[in-house]
Amino acid sequence: MNSTLRRSLQSHVLLVIFSLIMVYPILWWVGAAFKSNAEMSSPSLFPKEWLWSNFTEGWTAIPKFTFTQFYVNTFELIIGVLVTSVLSCSLVAFGFARLDFPLKNFWFSVLLVTLMLPTQVTLVPQYIMFNTWGWVNSYLPFYVPHALAGGIGGPFFIFLLVQFIRALPKELDESAKMDGCSWFGIYWRIVMPLTKPALVTVMIYCFLWNWDDFFGQLLYINSLDKYTVGLALKLFVDSQSALPWGQLLAMSLVSILPSVVLFFMAQKHFVEGIASGAVKG
Repeated sequence: MNSTLRRSLQSHVLLVIFSLIMVYPILWWVGAAFKSNAEMSSPSLFPKEWLWSNFTEGWTAIPKFTFTQFYVNTFELIIGVLVTSVLSCSLVAFGFARLDFPLKNFWFSVLLVTLMLPTQVTLVPQYIMFNTWGWVNSYLPFYVPHALAGGIGGPFFIFLLVQFIRALPKELDESAKMDGCSWFGIYWRIVMPLTKPALVTVMIYCFLWNWDDFFGQLLYINSLDKYTVGLALKLFVDSQSALPWGQLLAMSLVSILPSVVLFFMAQKHFVEGIASGAVKG
């Protein structure tokens, strides 16, 4: 065996070992979702008896509500955030990439600075403001910031879209102007269709980050009938009774399926959007 083949074999063996180490917690999680509480301490990866009832019982474990309601609430929240975030961030990005206005570079620098601003800095004043306006226990604290391009990831989305739009030929704008198209028409009819890969990337990031935003949802949503899937999972933890680990892990496994399905369905556009924004920008 020559040295090149030996090094290649060693590299592949190491990659396989590290891959198994990375995958092991996920495999344990899948197996534990079918275990009973008595088997949770078992060293075996998969259960002796597969309890599919963990999924059916976990789905209806919350009194007066099922996870169907929590999924409906979550998608109601996420879809509203997606629509408002994509429209607002793309419109702001178009302004920075195509329009000339006073202090344009200054405001773009301010935008980049906000990328380094921790969320915790604005948490308390934001909550006080929304509570004063009576928006707590509603989805408005999520919709309105995203509608103003200031929600989770807003500055990053704008920066990504600016880099993508700048790579588009300006001759397209000039041709559209000659045909009597307004700036908004250029944005809506020309730029938006051409930035599809970047917009899909923004949508994926926005979906994932807001789906996983447990703290924000916990802070602003109080009523059980408005709970999202993430908040519903914490209801399994009850200090007065034994924790149904199998049902909890089964529901947590189901809760990640939309994110996984979305990522694999849009993976091609996701990679294309990231690569285009990085290379062409």
